Amino acid sequence: MEQMDMELKKAFTEMQINKIETTKKMNMIDMKCDMVKTGKQKYQLTEKGTSDLTDDTRVYLSVGRMFVLTSVTDMRSDLKAKQEKCDKAIELLSKKKEFLVKSLKDQEDGLRELVQQRKEAEAAK
Repeated sequence: MEQMDMELKKAFTEMQINKIETTKKMNMIDMKCDMVKTGKQKYQLTEKGTSDLTDDTRVYLSVGRMFVLTSVTDMRSDLKAKQEKCDKAIELLSKKKEFLVKSLKDQEDGLRELVQQRKEAEAAK
């Protein structure tokens, strides 16, 4: 019986540590997701602000710390590509968060099962 108590305490401690770590990871994912959403919004606003430009307008694309002369159509396609990249990143982050939530729930269910087994063992005495 004492062995079962030790197992239960060990499992409970591990679950608490895992829950804290998982919560930290989920918070980091939320922060990254917010950053990506902000970037996507910036690209959308840029696209909207430049939507009335004619094709012969001189536009510059930022590349690192410099600006390169480009066409309006190339700039728009670049903005679209960046928005799609943001969408994919958001989707990936959401899937990671769902996985973390599911694994945490599975571990909690396992601990509940262990507690239930202990109660049943005590009741059988």
